[in-house]
Amino acid sequence: MSVDVDAIDHSLLRLLREDGRRTYSEMAEKVGLSVAAVKRRVDRLREIGVITGFTVEIDHAKLGWGIEAFTELRYLGTTGVEEIVRSAATLPEVQAVFTVAGESDALIWLRVRDMGHLKQSIDHLRRTGNVTGTKTMMILGSWMRD
Repeated sequence: MSVDVDAIDHSLLRLLREDGRRTYSEMAEKVGLSVAAVKRRVDRLREIGVITGFTVEIDHAKLGWGIEAFTELRYLGTTGVEEIVRSAATLPEVQAVFTVAGESDALIWLRVRDMGHLKQSIDHLRRTGNVTGTKTMMILGSWMRD
């Protein structure tokens, strides 16, 4: 179900994506509305579920977890999607699990300290049950659209 948002709402969303701690007064100045009008719009966007939360971005490399990889996993044909997600999500190195259609059954985003840690994480994933094969790709760089 899509909801109605106008150009000003999109501008407010862009401003909040750039900096989730941005003040209502700063946003009001940038979009040409009063502070109260901006607050009402942001509150409405939260109420209708367009804004689902506010978060912080972390430089994981500075915390010693600077290596990222994607691992494709193939499972036995009888393995349920919930089981795939459940088994992979138990590993703290797993950042996201994407169940996919195609040759692989899941794409796992991993974040690790070093190559030995990556090997341990992949070995752990391979032992989680019905895994029949893996293929790992190192992330050299990234860009993401909001």
